[in-house]
Amino acid sequence: MSQELVVGVIGGSGLYEIDGLTNVEEVALSTPFGEPSDSFITGVLDGVKMVFLPRHGRGHRVSPSEINFRANIWGMKRLGVSRILSVSAVGSMREDIVPGEFVVIDQFFDRTRHRVDTFFEEGCVAHVMFADPVCGSLRGDLLAAGAETGVKIHDGGTYVNMEGPQFSTRAESKIYRGWGVDVIGMTNLQEARLAREAEICYATVAMATDYDCWHEGHDDVTVEAVVEVMHKNVGNARGLIKAAVPRLKAQAEAGCGCGEALKFAIMTSHDRIPAEARQRLGLLIDKYVNG
Repeated sequence: MSQELVVGVIGGSGLYEIDGLTNVEEVALSTPFGEPSDSFITGVLDGVKMVFLPRHGRGHRVSPSEINFRANIWGMKRLGVSRILSVSAVGSMREDIVPGEFVVIDQFFDRTRHRVDTFFEEGCVAHVMFADPVCGSLRGDLLAAGAETGVKIHDGGTYVNMEGPQFSTRAESKIYRGWGVDVIGMTNLQEARLAREAEICYATVAMATDYDCWHEGHDDVTVEAVVEVMHKNVGNARGLIKAAVPRLKAQAEAGCGCGEALKFAIMTSHDRIPAEARQRLGLLIDKYVNG
C-alpha cells in the first residue's frame, strides 16, 4: 500500500498564505534533537496534505548558523512528509541570473564551518550517497510547474552554502564566482543532507535577490535591497508551489531512490547500536534495524 503523499515546504512564513489552502492548523513538536525553528503549519491544498515551516522562525529570529536543521527535518519526517520543497533567497553569481528570477539548483558546495549536518553520530554511523544531492524527480516537477506559471526559472546550478550571517567580502564573492558556482546562500545544504538521511525527496527553489558584491556595475548588496526583491518573489513562490502540487499528486510515487537512501548505508552492527541511539534514531532506522 502506498503512503499518503505529504508535501513539506521550508521557507519564509508568507509561503503558507496560499489561495485554496484549507484545514490550516498549527502543530508544535519537540524532537530528540531539540526544538525546531517554529511550529509547523499543516493544511490541505488540492487534496494534498501540506506541512509548512519558516526556517528562521516567524519574525525571522533565528540566524542561519543557529537553525536547528536536524529538528526541522526530523519534524517533517514525523509529520509524514515524503517530499520537501525548499524556497530560499540567494545571491546571483552569474550575469544572466537576474535578481527576481528563480534557479532550480542541482548541486551544492559547502563553505560552512559551525554546523551539525547529520543524524548519525554518537553510536550509530551511516554513509548515504550524496553525489546528486537534489531529487531529480522533484526537480523536474518544479521546472514543469515553473513553465506553467510563467516565472523565469533557470534549470540547474550550483549553490555555494556560506556560513553567514554576514554577506560575502568582495574577495570571497569573486573567488566563488571563479569557481563556477551559480548562486550563494546560507541554509539549504544542511537541509539537503539531512533530508537524504531521512529518506525524504528534497529540491531547492533558489530566488535570486541580488548580485552579491562581485558585480561592479550594480550596487553592493544591502539588506534593504534583498528584502525588497524577496517580498516581490513571495507571490511567485506561492504560485509555483500551487502549480507543483497537482503534479506531485498525479505522480504519487517519485520513482527515485531517495526513499531508500539508508537501505545499505547503516554501517554500525545492529547489535552494537546503543539503546539511546536506537531511541533517538528510531523514526529513521527502525525499518532497517530489527530486534
